[in-house]
Amino acid sequence: MSGQSLSSSLAQLLGWRSDSTSHLEKLLSALGAFLGIALIYAVTHWLLPLDSALWVIASMGASAVLLFAVPHGLLSQPWAVLGGHSLSALVGVSCQLLWPGEFFTPALAVGLAILLMHYARCIHPPGGATALCAVVGGPAIEALGYGFVLSPVLLNVGVILLVAVLFNSLFPWRRYPASLARQPEPLRNTAALAPEDFYHALRQVDSYIDIAFDDLLEILQLAQEHAQTQTLQPADILLGGCYSNALPGSHWGVRQVIDAPGGARPRDQVIYKTVAGAGSGSTGVCKRHELASWAKHAVAAEADGWVRVAPGESAARAAAAQG
Repeated sequence: MSGQSLSSSLAQLLGWRSDSTSHLEKLLSALGAFLGIALIYAVTHWLLPLDSALWVIASMGASAVLLFAVPHGLLSQPWAVLGGHSLSALVGVSCQLLWPGEFFTPALAVGLAILLMHYARCIHPPGGATALCAVVGGPAIEALGYGFVLSPVLLNVGVILLVAVLFNSLFPWRRYPASLARQPEPLRNTAALAPEDFYHALRQVDSYIDIAFDDLLEILQLAQEHAQTQTLQPADILLGGCYSNALPGSHWGVRQVIDAPGGARPRDQVIYKTVAGAGSGSTGVCKRHELASWAKHAVAAEADGWVRVAPGESAARAAAAQG
């Protein structure tokens, strides 16, 4: 095995990968974290004993990495930060009160915190550190009891979220939360995408994206395979069915047929309601064939998103939900 091949294999094993993020973006990440931790440090030391302040700053330092280096990551969004820290603090304090001084208490607190964050949909890795702080933070933190959740935890969460919103708002590509970031324009053509195109796009985004390049290509391949379905016909527009236009970003929308005559005549008038995406909540009227032209495929709501289904299944699910 050549030296280059060995180094490549070692890099892959260790998870090291190239980073196309610009120097400006890296400096902004560092500056934002500096400002966030500086303000937390000032507020915490003003209100709390020194021991408590030091422990919580350690936990918030981990959050600063996510909020300012990966501001658009799922683990960095406000509910992840707020829920992750507060729920983990509750778990940590509870474990310490129930099993003080036991050898398993720190591990149990972290494990239960992760479990609760999973079910509350607020996975935030620094939350594990917050749960641990509540158990091993010493007498100063133990004396706070459940007050630890309010101050310092929620106090510092509020401070760092405020800094993240204000600081990142100064730069359009970093606006936080992610829902405030600039939205992409709709695709203007259907040219096939190559790995080189994705690499170029990643460089243009100029923000750290927590996904490996190979995983991104695999997602593209799976999405393209899933997209190879027959286009909709007027007969596929059914009462109760939901239909997506499959456009990217803010132009995406889902319409549900709320009134339509029987049969499948293309020029039949149908009434629809936009149930997701652009114009959500609005209603409209069009011909059956016009909705078939607007829509790319039928969909159905599932968990936190929409999945592609056959038109008949979409209508059947809607009927079952109403029944």
